[in-house]
Amino acid sequence: MPITGLKEERVTIPSGVQVTLQGDQVVVSGKGVTLQRSLAHPRVSLHVEGSEVHVRSEYPNRREGALVGTFAAHLRNMILGVTEGFTYEMKIVYSHFPVKATVKGSEFLIENFLGEKFPRKAKILGVTKVEVKGDQVVLTGPDIEAVSQSAANIEQATRIKGFDPRVFQDGIYITKKAGEV
Repeated sequence: MPITGLKEERVTIPSGVQVTLQGDQVVVSGKGVTLQRSLAHPRVSLHVEGSEVHVRSEYPNRREGALVGTFAAHLRNMILGVTEGFTYEMKIVYSHFPVKATVKGSEFLIENFLGEKFPRKAKILGVTKVEVKGDQVVLTGPDIEAVSQSAANIEQATRIKGFDPRVFQDGIYITKKAGEV
């Protein structure tokens, strides 16, 4: 197996998007949205050259080589987030007790789930916008991690413990993910 001296990935920056590096912080801005993230590793370097970001590591071991691809994927997701954004669609499923879902500040409230008296709560992260339209819940936002974690929080809030999931299928489930790389 030959030893390679350089592992490098290039991420193209579309017009209208600015990528700046401030130490370990990567700041991606465009269309009035700014995302920032820390991408730090002593043997992986990031450089902006023209309309490309170069992510590279010299003489990488297996883990450092994988980090080059991971950092490049994070950059692509940030660029896609500031240009198009991410959308997750969820469906409210119930068999007997009608579930009422509402957004209150940075919390998603699920009321009357399985006939429970007290509402279940799920945290909405970042600047994620949540809309409830009938039995559909739509989450949108520029940060893929905030949108997907908010959807996971909602899904986990309606998890039923101690019952057969094939029989008790009530809950709120992710049905569609749009905007992912």
